[in-house]
Amino acid sequence: MSQSLSSTASLPPSPEDRAHDGWRRLWWPRSLFARVTVIFIVGLAIAQALTFAAIRNERDAAMRELMMSGIEQDIASSIAILDRLPAAERASWLQRLERRNYRFELGGSASGPAPATASARQFGAAIGQALRPFEVERIAQGDSGRDALRLQVRLSDGASIVVDARRVGMPLAEWVIWLLVAQLLVLAVCGWLAARLVTRPLARLASAADELGPDLKARHVDEEGPSEVAQAARAFNAMQGRISDYLAERVQILAAISHDLQTPITRMRLRTEFMDNEQEQFKFRQDLDAMNALVREGVTYARTLQGTREPPCRIDADALFESMVADYGDAGQDVVLQGRIGEPIVTRPNALRRILSNLIDNALKFGSEVHLQVHFADDQLTLAVTDNGPGIPPEHLAQVMKPFYRVEGSRNRSTGGTGLGLAIAQQLANAMGAQLNLRNRSEGGLEVRLTMGTRAEAQG
Repeated sequence: MSQSLSSTASLPPSPEDRAHDGWRRLWWPRSLFARVTVIFIVGLAIAQALTFAAIRNERDAAMRELMMSGIEQDIASSIAILDRLPAAERASWLQRLERRNYRFELGGSASGPAPATASARQFGAAIGQALRPFEVERIAQGDSGRDALRLQVRLSDGASIVVDARRVGMPLAEWVIWLLVAQLLVLAVCGWLAARLVTRPLARLASAADELGPDLKARHVDEEGPSEVAQAARAFNAMQGRISDYLAERVQILAAISHDLQTPITRMRLRTEFMDNEQEQFKFRQDLDAMNALVREGVTYARTLQGTREPPCRIDADALFESMVADYGDAGQDVVLQGRIGEPIVTRPNALRRILSNLIDNALKFGSEVHLQVHFADDQLTLAVTDNGPGIPPEHLAQVMKPFYRVEGSRNRSTGGTGLGLAIAQQLANAMGAQLNLRNRSEGGLEVRLTMGTRAEAQG
């Protein structure tokens, strides 16, 4: 039984369910503000419609009672007047005795089916009772509504008169409609304000959470408004402070560990000088250098988790790129610069230099031809570092940005990498509001693309 239940629960949704979910997403808004506003306005509109329907029904009932209690007496009085008039004068009195809800016709007969509704039959019985002693020969359903009747009445001299009686609804004043519309608009505005009062603090919290990047410099959320909102804002601000303190403490711990490790590493390096076996001495020194580089890179990565505190400034980026390429050339490493910006930009030069250095160093480890391509248009700067190395297997592209991650094969520790170069570049790019993307080139090698908006940097 449990197996059958679990298999049933794991069945994929049917096409009907998917279509239903699609329609619900189509007409149902996504934001909380829009949903609360729709609920308020729709609820108020339904309440207004029910109120209007109740008032209209009560007016109709009151009109029916008034008609049932008064119209039969009016008809009876009019029939009595016509009965007393000479037959030759009755036709001239028909128009005088006519009202909105009944009229008279000399001669003829009340043809047609019997009254169809209970209210019409009750209406006909009340008129017949009021017309006594005049004889009501026939009561038929009228043509002007459910409660319309045709009554054939016999006068005392034997003449026949047909009475067309019908229910006339009570007219509704135009100002009532406009009053209801104005009331609905007022209630809708009040509902909109209430929804905004509820959801605006949530939007501020969401915006502050989005701004909480690696540098932990999210703006302070105002602790005002209703008590629940103020409490949530205080909790959020306290959370930001605790996270910042935790990361600062972690950086201090790593810095202290790095500082404390420098002394034993230095002593061990000095002791290697007294080793007789040169081959063992070389291997031991390599291990010490790797330990030192790993500790140094680890501290650097921990500091980049808090982002760069460097303020943006206006620089000549072309001069920065040319100096970097010249420095690599002086070190015997060939890096080709392609493209120019042609104008000063606003950015964080030290962070940008560190990102490019990590990317170029990584490219030089695995390729012999490294290019730095520059493209600038519409305040959007794109820097691409390409190499002709082995590239990265597609299944590892999303993982190499993680700290201490190394791809098996050619990209491992034997090449001298610590697995932190791309991770540090990624963290610095996030702190600058830039995007870092990797892809394998069709002609072979890897391309790392850094995209950043210089206008956003100026505002930052």
